[in-house]
Amino acid sequence: MPDPGASAERLTLTAGSLRLVLAPGLGGSIARFDWLGDGTSRPLMRGAGPDAEGTGATGALDCACFPLVPYANRIRGGRFTFRGEAVRLASNKAHDPSPLHGQGWLAPWEVVRHNAAGAELRFRHEAGEWPWAYEARQTFTLTPDGLDVELTCTNLDTRPMPCGLGLHPFHPCDGSTHLATQVEGVWTVDASILPVTRIPAEGPFDLTDRAICDQGLDNGFDGWSGTALIRWGQDGPALRLTSPDAGFLQVYAPVGRGLFAVEPVQHANAALNAPETQWSELGLTVLGPGEARRLRARWTVEAG
Repeated sequence: MPDPGASAERLTLTAGSLRLVLAPGLGGSIARFDWLGDGTSRPLMRGAGPDAEGTGATGALDCACFPLVPYANRIRGGRFTFRGEAVRLASNKAHDPSPLHGQGWLAPWEVVRHNAAGAELRFRHEAGEWPWAYEARQTFTLTPDGLDVELTCTNLDTRPMPCGLGLHPFHPCDGSTHLATQVEGVWTVDASILPVTRIPAEGPFDLTDRAICDQGLDNGFDGWSGTALIRWGQDGPALRLTSPDAGFLQVYAPVGRGLFAVEPVQHANAALNAPETQWSELGLTVLGPGEARRLRARWTVEAG
């Protein structure tokens, strides 16, 4: 076990036929999540590089899953106002003027503890461009039938801080890959992937049971049931996501990439740009000093 405060290049956890590889130094990310049954290795999340340890990754966007803290998705133009204070954030992704996903995914996380099937990581942000200090923690628990992740954010500042959390898993896909879940509404987006209009999640946005690969989606959904099933054809395992703390779902299914993302998130895209009177319905919380918010998610491996 590493000393508290140490950062490891990779941590490998195993339970039954499941293997989880963590990359604490790459934004506290999951590098790989694989099923090793029937003498084969199948990625349940998009693996970072072809090798078992995911050493091909150079950042969180190369990895299988990364944390979104203390906000998810975009802040329009990197500007919002909170209780009279104007906050301005620089772009944190090339060619996108609207910063996204907070600070945690861009910084190394410390290894607090780990064993053969579990780990805890920690990230501390000092007040700066994001003008509040906070601490984020992730715990990973691997069991023979699935993976539990808990992400928490604690306000360490002396002032209230807005907060909303998320997780950003990538999954491999082909023509046989289906997503099945229940949502109520969806936001259309502009060329900058910022929300325009909320409409019913119907027609091209129906997620009841649909082929998901190459669908050209990058949209936020609300009224999420809290569970989603991913199937890769009729062979091998399926994967069921459940998250009791996320009422929103972000779905990313680009054309020609062979991957998609089904992200449990606690608030709508660009919610920080809305008036604070709307934050509750959009999923944002204001944390007082010392208060915390958590997001739990489980991916259960089911028979195909």
